[in-house]
Amino acid sequence: MPGEKRTGVPASPGRAAGPVVHMPPRVLEPATNRIQPGAVDRAVEAVREAAVRVERDLAERAGRASRTAADILAVTAAMAADPTLAADAAHRVRADHLTPERAVWDAAGTVATQLESLGSPMAERARDVRDVRDRIVAALTGAAPPGVPDPGHPFVLVAADLAPADTATLDPATVLAVVTTRGGPTSHTAIIARSLGIPAVVALGEAADLRAGETVLVDGTDGEIVVAPGDDDLSAAGLGEETSAAGTGTTAGPGLVIRRGASIRGTFDGTAATRDGHDIDLVANVADPAEAVAAAEAGARGVGLFRTEFCFLGRGEEPTVAEQVEAYRAVLARFGGRRVVVRTLDAGADKPLRFLTPDHEANPALGVRGIRTAVDHPDVLDRQLEAIALAARAESAEVWVMAPMVSTADETSEFVAACAAHDLTTAGVMIETPAAAIQARWLLADAAFASLGTNDLTQYTMAADRDLAGVAALSTPWQPAVLDLVRVACEGGTVHGRPVGVCGEAAADPLLAPVLVGLGVTSLSMTPRALAGVADALSQVTLEQCRALAASALDKPTARAARAAVRDSRRGFRDVSARRHAL
Repeated sequence: MPGEKRTGVPASPGRAAGPVVHMPPRVLEPATNRIQPGAVDRAVEAVREAAVRVERDLAERAGRASRTAADILAVTAAMAADPTLAADAAHRVRADHLTPERAVWDAAGTVATQLESLGSPMAERARDVRDVRDRIVAALTGAAPPGVPDPGHPFVLVAADLAPADTATLDPATVLAVVTTRGGPTSHTAIIARSLGIPAVVALGEAADLRAGETVLVDGTDGEIVVAPGDDDLSAAGLGEETSAAGTGTTAGPGLVIRRGASIRGTFDGTAATRDGHDIDLVANVADPAEAVAAAEAGARGVGLFRTEFCFLGRGEEPTVAEQVEAYRAVLARFGGRRVVVRTLDAGADKPLRFLTPDHEANPALGVRGIRTAVDHPDVLDRQLEAIALAARAESAEVWVMAPMVSTADETSEFVAACAAHDLTTAGVMIETPAAAIQARWLLADAAFASLGTNDLTQYTMAADRDLAGVAALSTPWQPAVLDLVRVACEGGTVHGRPVGVCGEAAADPLLAPVLVGLGVTSLSMTPRALAGVADALSQVTLEQCRALAASALDKPTARAARAAVRDSRRGFRDVSARRHAL
């Protein structure tokens, strides 16, 4: 029905309109056919060659991709190169005379089932295994490999969900927006879409019903789509004909209406304040030196979250102090005279390390992760702090250090003392659990600052796996319970005059940013692409209006009602401002 609105979960802010293109169907399950004994060796070799081709293709694409995408592609390539899958498939060919494609299918199924039996987050790897399976089977059968389609014009990509390797190949030049039936606001799809500036709506159950070629308007800020939008719909979304300048709206051909929301990326000058001059630190999340370059070029005032896992992941042993120093200096060097908040190693859960974390845990998300690994391995933390201190002395950045997954005052005081032993005098904590938020006044008696990791805080508050589609509606920082914990944490900081920032995905939401400021947040750390949009949103409201927005959100019973109340109030503020300006 023209103009019909459908609501999912907002995953990446922005608006765009264009024709629907569906992800191609998954590779079909091969029939259980047998081969002749004389063809066994040839079939085994075919399996090996197909796995090698898939691994090389993924590795080549990783080399061309941005860092986050490259990491995901590299992990998928490593799965394709893992000899375990090919060896199991070869065994099935030799023992049961299965065709190569059927042997690969069955071998991958066994691995995926084993991963799913381990529970989250290892269960999420099962999807990656099936993605590799499909690529190898396609290589064996000559079928079209899975991947993002290329219709020859910009489009809105619609899918049940996207495998990490597919998400990593999204091209913002052609993919106007993404709509999925599954996934959550902190899934790979959502995170990469945000990093690329692609609007996205996830957990939209009716997405599969969208017809290929029909125009849809995607509002990734509010989590809505409009089917066959009219001119009024497009204009109301800021996608009217006036946006048809180069790089925004275009028409790809007869009957194809394509609109991109105007981007203000690149206009951020490093400063951000409310309309009445209340200053807010807008800083960047970075995961490696390449992202540090992007953050510096985007004008970030500093780094609010420097993830140090990049020099630990994928290794069988701990990197040396010298290796760590070199890696950290490459990031610090980009921010001379500016603050860089270094998070110590956040291993465990979805980032297991063989030399540090347990091999098997019934529920890794509630297990040994973050600062908890220091209980059995204090030497690893000590060497990392030594490396951070050496890197800090060699560069001119203002280095702060914080520990992940802190839950108690004892953990806080022990971490602060460990930092002090290395002359790291500004030590803080991540607030990612309800316990830490509620006890913030005690944690911040010792810690110099706190940073709210809203992804995990939401997960633990709502008892909702952040990667599970079935609870995606719960996995939003707009939940009033989550916002109330943000308020409590900020009040705990006020008691001791400590700054409390946000470094989770919530910081990148232009609609939510004023609410966070109204709750008492002093800094917002985000993907560099979001800096300009958040700065613009803050400049349109006063501090008192931020507080009013926060109170309005807290006064609502549901996340949807909280978002709607803030959205309506923001519109009211703009209308009043416009009338005053006219007078």
